[in-house]
Amino acid sequence: MTATALSAIATLVQARSGIVLGEDKGYMLETRLAPLLRRHGLRDLQLLASRLQGPGAQGLAREVTEALTTNESSFFRDGKPFDHLRRILPELAAARPPGQALRIWSAACSTGQEAYSIAMILDELRGQLGGRDCEILGTDLSREVVARAQEGSFSQFEVQRGLPIQLLVKHFRQEGTRWRASPELRARVRFAEGNLLEDLRRLGRFDVIFCRNVLIYFDTPTKRRVLEALAGRMAPDGLLYLGGAETVLGVTDGLVPLPGERGPHRLRGAATVPSR
Repeated sequence: MTATALSAIATLVQARSGIVLGEDKGYMLETRLAPLLRRHGLRDLQLLASRLQGPGAQGLAREVTEALTTNESSFFRDGKPFDHLRRILPELAAARPPGQALRIWSAACSTGQEAYSIAMILDELRGQLGGRDCEILGTDLSREVVARAQEGSFSQFEVQRGLPIQLLVKHFRQEGTRWRASPELRARVRFAEGNLLEDLRRLGRFDVIFCRNVLIYFDTPTKRRVLEALAGRMAPDGLLYLGGAETVLGVTDGLVPLPGERGPHRLRGAATVPSR
């Protein structure tokens, strides 16, 4: 693969997704794009890069971007953010007017494990939330993984990664070698295509946003742009959960981490600060 082809594909992916692919990612590009090349009858990445420059290449550009985005996910991944969510949701609910739903967004949701984990926590806490309605939205730029998330079907390997056996038995039904989320659990979550680089105002405001292990793939200007857009979608006392290794320091002044916690952030100067 020539440096020109790598640069052209990397530029396309960054423009569409924000993900930065350095010169050291050549092997990864070749590996992940090999099935796409076969599907379109293209001999190599140079031909793919040329095709992407031609007319009517939007569909192909989407396929390339989806093939190169990371879809790593697991149930209750990293644990602590979900423990914190359990503690704080009753407090957030109590601060809302009667009849106002709690809104939670799983951004870059991949195949849906994070969103379904949140739905199981809401089921667990329903007695503490006073019957309050809760909306969970999961979005991802990949049409393929959104469809998989909507299906709610997971392999034995996937359900063994982080999902306690009692929750597996309660919320999933075995279908052959796979496990499918129950209709009740799937009804709690709405999945849709969504790109963090697009205008997010149409989504409304959220009490809780999960956007974990996404910023690590962006350069600093893109991190700033995304963080400021997410901050604009937060309720005044809302929370944004980032990955444990992600930071807002040196990127934006609009968000601050909760003291003693790794992951949850609030708006700077928020009138109501979650106490736990």
